[in-house]
Amino acid sequence: MEIVFGIHAVQALLQRNAGRVERVLIQQDKFNGRVRELMQLANKKKVRVDQVDRDELEQHADGNHQGVVAICKNQKSLSEADLDQLLEEASQPLVLVLDGVTDTHNLGACLRSADAAGVTAVVVPKDNSADLNSVVSKVASGAAETLPFIKVTNLARTMKAMQDRGLWITGTAVDESSRPLYEADLTGPRVIVMGSEGKGMRRLTQEHCDELVYIPMAGEVSSLNVSVATGVCLFEAVRQRVKS
Repeated sequence: MEIVFGIHAVQALLQRNAGRVERVLIQQDKFNGRVRELMQLANKKKVRVDQVDRDELEQHADGNHQGVVAICKNQKSLSEADLDQLLEEASQPLVLVLDGVTDTHNLGACLRSADAAGVTAVVVPKDNSADLNSVVSKVASGAAETLPFIKVTNLARTMKAMQDRGLWITGTAVDESSRPLYEADLTGPRVIVMGSEGKGMRRLTQEHCDELVYIPMAGEVSSLNVSVATGVCLFEAVRQRVKS
């Protein structure tokens, strides 16, 4: 079973994918307005609600659960075949590739930005990425429930397959061949690749990019947190695609 905790995360789960929820645990002394709304939603979705003490909640959730925990069926993993289907159905796909993002908070924040930007799918390597868990779900504020999250065995091969489908791949890196993000054309079928929190993209991943860009920095700080950088890049793509 999987645990999702926090009022907003559990509420989003009930709204978007209530069929995954086995039961919701509510802390006995936490009946504020938001919790009551959540209980009403659970009842509407015919999801069992149990009132428990704080100690029982903390056996399930290691974090700021806000008095609310959902016990769920494990989320179905998606694969390359699912990605093929998603790309087949999308007229102007926008795919986010995260190469080596291992911090769960960063992954959750990236998913939240990707969902807001209308991303078709998020692709990660199976062996070099954080996985979906309760922390990711809480930070993602519901995005983890609906945004296709694709785990692939060979990221370079998947990137090549997307290129063969006509998607242009833009990677983010500070490199001699990189140009400013705002000079790049991010319209049309597009893949945006973000590297890991420390080292950036792996060499083979970078070699499979069609172009490299960087985010111009005006201050003394030389780089942004990967989740912030992801938001900047995705919404520059959104701006250009709306304008075009």
